[in-house]
Amino acid sequence: MEGKNQYMSLRAENLSFGYNTESTILNSLSVTVPKGKITALIGRNGCGKSTLLKLLNRLLEPRSGSIFLEDRPLVDYKGKELARLMAHLTQSPTAPEGLTVQELVEFGRHPYRGFLGRTSSEDKEIVGWALHETSLQDLKDRTLNALSGGQRQRAWIAMALAQTTDYLLLDEPTTYLDISHQLEVLELLSRLNKERQKTIIMVVHDPNHASQYADNVVCLAQGVVLREGSPQDIFTTENIQELFQVEPLLFEGADPQRPWCVPCRTLS
Repeated sequence: MEGKNQYMSLRAENLSFGYNTESTILNSLSVTVPKGKITALIGRNGCGKSTLLKLLNRLLEPRSGSIFLEDRPLVDYKGKELARLMAHLTQSPTAPEGLTVQELVEFGRHPYRGFLGRTSSEDKEIVGWALHETSLQDLKDRTLNALSGGQRQRAWIAMALAQTTDYLLLDEPTTYLDISHQLEVLELLSRLNKERQKTIIMVVHDPNHASQYADNVVCLAQGVVLREGSPQDIFTTENIQELFQVEPLLFEGADPQRPWCVPCRTLS
């Protein structure tokens, strides 16, 4: 059973979804997320990446099919129980005006609070740990709107960390960030994966972010999984052409198992 859970911690079977009866975003999709690894969801706009992420965290209900977390149907988990296992960071999240970094991070403790919602000594300790993990101790009293884009994104990740979940689901965590802040966020996620054994599932647009930081890459196209595997398996000329309809230039960097991809021209 231990070996099975290592590779099948979160899985979807024959998943279908549409926002109305006339549309189908996902069509009998099946996917497995390896435990303790970073999985990147990639594909063209509208292929269903963000929709799949919301289904995996039960923010949406599938039209058909099933999702299992640790071999237990996702629908069987109660709200707070699931929130203690899985944290979800949406694309471009917003917060009330004037909220400080520490106040935001404290929201991550909501699934553990009782009826009166009081903050325990354990809550305070975990919030402090989340701030430390994201290097935000010196910024805890600043408001979110006073932070840089990379700092703000780290604050949201700190809130997700404060949930103390095994799973982190992130929808385009580098959106609207400049290159240095993108790498700052991705390196933080990589460190959390390696040092804290967090299972991370992230939607990314840049194929190089998937190649350099993910262990498992899931390619979506027209509502199904087109390919799934390691960066070395996924990042071939044929696969990139089929997935993105571009002519790529692929070359080895420091790690030959993680190719770099430069799109040269469109094929359409």
